[in-house]
Amino acid sequence: MTDSQLIREIVEGNVELFEEVIKRYERKLLAFVFQLLKSAGMESVAEDLCQETFYKAFRSLHLFREGEASFATWLYTIARNSVISELRKNRTSSVTLDDAAYQLAAPADHTPENKTIRQETVSRVRDAINNLPDKQRSALILREYDQLEYHEIATILGQTVSSVKSLLFRARAGVKTQMESYISGHYSGDYERMNGQ
Repeated sequence: MTDSQLIREIVEGNVELFEEVIKRYERKLLAFVFQLLKSAGMESVAEDLCQETFYKAFRSLHLFREGEASFATWLYTIARNSVISELRKNRTSSVTLDDAAYQLAAPADHTPENKTIRQETVSRVRDAINNLPDKQRSALILREYDQLEYHEIATILGQTVSSVKSLLFRARAGVKTQMESYISGHYSGDYERMNGQ
């Protein structure tokens, strides 16, 4: 059953089907909310805000207009607005990524050296993403990790599609710039070791 069919059924009175909505989106939504709360030190309220998001969605389901946005986009927008509201209440606006949410794929060779390099690289990438301005960081998370389409990201962030593309371009360039010195230093060290220097 597609999201659209599911929502239609729920609106028509099969409210027990909302449990399926929660099953489909709970993990992704919780990770998204957790990421936005992390640097504010408020990750302890992530589950509460996730539940609040589902509650708000359930109560407003009759207002959802399928032609305007996908259900996922609508749900992420509610979650983001809940987080913003919570951050304002606590007088902080700093948001960042969850350290545990984004892992790079492990290299095929699991030697201790490769493990150390991988951990350092993951940490550097995380730091680079965390250093991005809020909108760039949010756009990058939604596109690269949550695999949302440009128009969905635009709706969630309250931007135009061209603005989202621009945010993503600047975000990727920002991460690349921050990573260049680490990568060139790492590989030049490898080159020197290979040549006995």
